Amino acid sequence: MIQRFIELGEGYSDLYELIDIAERSNERIAHFIALHSNEATSCAIILHPTSTGSFQPIYVCREGIPNPHKKENERFRLFEQTAASIGKPVIEMDVKPSVLFAEKTLYYQYLIGILRINHYLPPLS
Repeated sequence: MIQRFIELGEGYSDLYELIDIAERSNERIAHFIALHSNEATSCAIILHPTSTGSFQPIYVCREGIPNPHKKENERFRLFEQTAASIGKPVIEMDVKPSVLFAEKTLYYQYLIGILRINHYLPPLS
């Protein structure tokens, strides 16, 4: 199985694209994830793997909004409302910020490891 992060961007407006993907793919959504690091939060949705090709996408807006535990913001509330409307909880985790990694690829491998350890992603088959 191939599990890959698909980064929609780092900006504020990318969250609206993530929400649109969630609303259009609600039957495929496995989890809504909020990855908090210092001052920023990454919002992500994990979709169930495709039946053909065994590809599991993880759409993410990397560190695109302020950490809601430090500064309340409407964008995170919108993400929470979307999850609630689809009937899924937002799983919140504290992670290291991406700036600590030399490459984005290494950062995403780190996140995949965390998601597998916590059983939000299945192990490779």
